[in-house]
Amino acid sequence: MESQKTLNKKQVNTALCSIGMSGVVFHAPFIINHPGYHLYAVWERTKNIATEKYPQAKQYRHLDEMLKDDSIDLVVVNTPNITHYKYAKKALNAGKHVIIEKPFAPSTANCEELITLAKEKNKILTVYHNRRYDSDFLAMKNVLDQKLIGEIREAEFHYDRFDDNLSYKLHKEINEKGTGCLYDLGSHLIDQALVLFGWPEYVFADIFSMRPVSKVDDYFEVLLYYKGFRVRLKASYQVRESIPAFVLHGNKGSFIKYRSDVQEKNLLLGRMPDEKDWGTEFETSAGILNTEINGVLIRKKVLSPQGNYMNYYDTLYKSICNNEPLPVTAEQGMDVIKIIEAAIKSSEEKIVIKLI
Repeated sequence: MESQKTLNKKQVNTALCSIGMSGVVFHAPFIINHPGYHLYAVWERTKNIATEKYPQAKQYRHLDEMLKDDSIDLVVVNTPNITHYKYAKKALNAGKHVIIEKPFAPSTANCEELITLAKEKNKILTVYHNRRYDSDFLAMKNVLDQKLIGEIREAEFHYDRFDDNLSYKLHKEINEKGTGCLYDLGSHLIDQALVLFGWPEYVFADIFSMRPVSKVDDYFEVLLYYKGFRVRLKASYQVRESIPAFVLHGNKGSFIKYRSDVQEKNLLLGRMPDEKDWGTEFETSAGILNTEINGVLIRKKVLSPQGNYMNYYDTLYKSICNNEPLPVTAEQGMDVIKIIEAAIKSSEEKIVIKLI
């Protein structure tokens, strides 16, 4: 992390809108371990988890009351998907910078309204696409940046699980716009594809509920059409045996990688991102590169760079204090929603959707 001496030394008072898994695992550990942030407040309607875990933070029972606190600089909207638009709008109107958990909002129209509002209020609006900072994704990005497999011809990304039961998070199982596997896991895969390959020409998708108990989609396959290559994004809740999460094929070779970023697992165990080896994969998780370089056939293991979600928060701190570029722009978050909406239309009408 860059020395804080180069930055405006303001400490950013930050408030969380939820202290569930998202707050405890994906946000609080990075806020409390970055010297530029102060976990100032938490909205917790009935329980007292925040008081026990983060006694330095103020506890608010009502969002409107928390947003009236002029000491708060940044609000993290890490509540259920269907509330992102409503709560982010409240926070922006209260004059706060805002991080919205992925997915940005249920619709492109919602996203556009929030982007306009943020500009009117002169406040930062960013989306927490943390999977850009996974070690396995960074390994794949390095392979592409270095053209180790030549020109890309085909890519396939998976985010699979095995679960016959409905989620204990009941808000994920309500059949409303913004819920389901495509909005949940698909947001990660779509964002990663857009980071690596840019905007596609067309999209075709198959989305449905595979399990009898499911009221929302629990399977999808999204095919993105690019000039000269194709990108396939897939997720299913009925995959017991793990398969490679990232597959790249080029005109010189291939790269195969299982999902192996260790950050979420370690955060769930209570480990903190200030550890020296944070985000370092096991060597046994190395990807396989099979390619031709300068006429020589090579097949070897490729170790991943360190993953670190702290890089998101560190970049955001520089954005807030020094007006440097955002880690993820609101427009990039909206692009994910545009793809999701096009994929839904494609699946419902059984047609290919033109995007350009």
